[in-house]
Amino acid sequence: MIKKLSLISLFTLLPASYYFAQTTVYAYVKDQDGKPLERAEVDLAQSSNDVTADKIGYFQFVDLQPGHYLITVTRPSFESKIVEFDVTAGEKRKDLGVITLNYSVGSDAGVVVIDDSANDTEDGGSAMQPTVGLLSSGRDAFQNVSAFELGAYWFRPRGVDNRFEDVVFNGVPMSKNDDGRIDFSNWGGLNDVTRYPYENVDNITPSEYTFGNLGGVVYYNTRASSYRKQTSLAYSFTNRSYLHRAMATYSSGLTKDGWAVTLSASRRWGDRAILDGVYQDAYAYFASIEKKFSDRHSINFTGFGSPTYRASNSPNTQEVYDIMGKNYNSYWGWQDGEKRNSRIRNVFEPIFMLTDYLKIGKNSNWTNTVSYQFGSDARSRLDWFHAPDPNPTYYRKLPSYGIYTADEFRENAQIDWTSLYQANYLNLTDMNGKPRGAVYTVVEDVNKDKTFNFASHFDTRLKDNWKLNINFNYQNLKSDNFRRIKDLLGANFANNLNAFDGDVKYNIDDPNVEVREGDRTQYSYELTRNNYALNVSSEIDFTKWNVMASIFSSYSEAQREGDFRSFRFQNNSKGKSAIYDALDAGIKARVTYKINGKNFIVYNGAFFSLAPTLNEIYINPRVVDFVTPGVKNQMINSNELSYILRGQILKLRLSGYYTTINNATEIARYYADVEGTFGTSLSTLVNEALTGANKRYIGAELGFDLKITPTLNAVGVASIGEYKYTNNPDVATFDDINEFRSADFWGKANIKNYKVAGTPQKAFSFGLKYNSPKYWWIGASANYLMDQYLDFSALNKTPYFYIDPATGDPYQAGTTSAGVSYPAATPENVAPLLQQKKFDNQFMLNANAGKSFLIGKYRMGISVSVNNILNNRDYVTGGFEQGRNVNFPDAFVDSQKQYPSFAPKLWYDRGTTFFTNVYLRF
Repeated sequence: MIKKLSLISLFTLLPASYYFAQTTVYAYVKDQDGKPLERAEVDLAQSSNDVTADKIGYFQFVDLQPGHYLITVTRPSFESKIVEFDVTAGEKRKDLGVITLNYSVGSDAGVVVIDDSANDTEDGGSAMQPTVGLLSSGRDAFQNVSAFELGAYWFRPRGVDNRFEDVVFNGVPMSKNDDGRIDFSNWGGLNDVTRYPYENVDNITPSEYTFGNLGGVVYYNTRASSYRKQTSLAYSFTNRSYLHRAMATYSSGLTKDGWAVTLSASRRWGDRAILDGVYQDAYAYFASIEKKFSDRHSINFTGFGSPTYRASNSPNTQEVYDIMGKNYNSYWGWQDGEKRNSRIRNVFEPIFMLTDYLKIGKNSNWTNTVSYQFGSDARSRLDWFHAPDPNPTYYRKLPSYGIYTADEFRENAQIDWTSLYQANYLNLTDMNGKPRGAVYTVVEDVNKDKTFNFASHFDTRLKDNWKLNINFNYQNLKSDNFRRIKDLLGANFANNLNAFDGDVKYNIDDPNVEVREGDRTQYSYELTRNNYALNVSSEIDFTKWNVMASIFSSYSEAQREGDFRSFRFQNNSKGKSAIYDALDAGIKARVTYKINGKNFIVYNGAFFSLAPTLNEIYINPRVVDFVTPGVKNQMINSNELSYILRGQILKLRLSGYYTTINNATEIARYYADVEGTFGTSLSTLVNEALTGANKRYIGAELGFDLKITPTLNAVGVASIGEYKYTNNPDVATFDDINEFRSADFWGKANIKNYKVAGTPQKAFSFGLKYNSPKYWWIGASANYLMDQYLDFSALNKTPYFYIDPATGDPYQAGTTSAGVSYPAATPENVAPLLQQKKFDNQFMLNANAGKSFLIGKYRMGISVSVNNILNNRDYVTGGFEQGRNVNFPDAFVDSQKQYPSFAPKLWYDRGTTFFTNVYLRF
């Protein structure tokens, strides 16, 4: 009996002794100014139960047994920090002291300046923390360098463009329905309130808030109380797309009565940047107001917009650059001693949101947002009626055509606004005094979108290590599209007649063909689209494994309603079209294996469909409701495998990826010239559709950040990719004169193995950065860009290029109407004309420096960044073939010139640019 009692006593006391041997470990997280960092995430490598720092930056782990431990402390906009410590037997409490997180590199070093002029042609209710901050600790070395160093030279990671990226504000997607792209100008200048996303996942990594695409997700939570309580004033000076920027931001923090306010405003302006004739005047505003009713319920209003007035710059042929230099811009000319640009983009599309935050029980959160966006996006250009093309670089005006010498071209290299007014003055009346219409006008292509969104996000913690997210989104778009008269240039009116088609009316139902300033002309139609999307994701975290899966489905309906009845397409131009609907679905997954607290293996995979955009559905919505022949949902399959090292000395990521995009549709719209095109003698706007295109993206990425000394870091990046077309897709065209011409006419575009254009396919960067304990830094990076290719014209790659329509056989040797001989269209003679141009590799050197000061409660900082220090002007940032000579004889003769008349049009890098910034925060 005594033995039994002794045994029972032994087993009863063992748990107690075990309990008293365990330890509580605690610490405080602060920034480099000594302020507490609320919501810093603390991951204990040896456990799946991670914690979050409270409002004073305090966190603790309880019941730790004796042993060696490693924690990773992360917070958006700060550099993550790894802390190692030992727990010994008998320790009841262990104080790790204050853990200081430094501001992340680049957070005050300047901003990425979005310049798309070349295209004018924290309490979010997350109950479970991600694995070791892989998703929330901020961007890794590769991502930082891609954005701030290589991104300045139009480098796109993995070749993925804006079409495949997602930016989300409070659950509301920012992608445009017409082309799927993101218009960053909608919140341009609001850097203070958009600097640090709430979630930033790259590539195909699943997101908690949306399914995402190929290029990752940036999620902004604009809740007023989530912004740091402070006032910030900033001024910047640059020579990029503007000269000056002034910005002011105020955040009240959460008051005792439950209110929080964040306000921000800025202006960017200047007219003497590097490129000739480029100027900008842009304002921006942001307001976020929150009312907290209880610890479980808050409502937040957000409103922001950025009215922008910006002039564009032209692409030019090499001949023009050689004569005029690489700062030349053909879009402007002098008027009354002032520079006037004909290509002006005037955009203002404000958005207003109301978000309801609700905490349900202990582990669930439900966030709902309704939003409304409206406004207009207007892009101007010169138009003419029975008159010569006023473009100074029209091919007949170039020295290579033989009429003007180089000196004469220089004398007439800008738009002659005076002569345009004079032409209209001379054409005010006919011989009998009857008023006549304008010869030259400035018109605007206008897009007025009205977009309603409802977004709902629900998350719950099913278990301590198991999280469930449900997202629903509904979007309704009404898009009014038209051309209007902006400036009659001294004329009484303009004629709403098609000069390229025998002066037929653009709208045969309207007896009045006279249009005046502000009136609609040439085209007018409305597009509507309804989209419903549901996304469910779940994440489960174990000691060694983390698994996340995400699925989605969406349904969309699109319809066109025309306002003008076309002469040629009377039954398909005015009124409502049939509804085009599409159903999408997909799945994503991420599996993370934690080798230990520093080393991880991560796999990401995605397979999903993507419905066509409005621009892809309707081949020429300006005139007809015809659907693009062969348009289908894109099918996307992508896989990546990464090794990640998060050490105290070395942070590294090595990734390999393989992506395919099938059934892609690519639309190009351009004016075809009078001569030698399509076998006709008329110029017209051609809508070219490439359908069923398959592309493959394969490559590897390496990014590392090595702490050589406590203050000196080396950062390196290598991106090696191959992005190419893997089939010969169908080609179709539509124009007012020839109507549809399908693949039966053109055949297939022989573009298999052609490279995807628009980005260097290989890029390398190495930089050094010194961070002084005295809060100043200096850094430099060397960047090497390789394998940049020219975008091609699909029509030039079809059999129509080398097949004589008169015989049905390849062209035989002969002479042109001008008496110039050309050889037979043999494979040996055709191949050089069709070869895709590869641009030279380029080296770029960047540098940045900065200093911050703490003066009492005031924090002041100054920074400067300089790109392309060596002033390399040979780097082509973009370009395209002209779709003009779609026949072998003309193309061959043109290619033999020193400067072909229809040579590719290019944009070059602007050379040395700088961005300086000074701020005061208190």
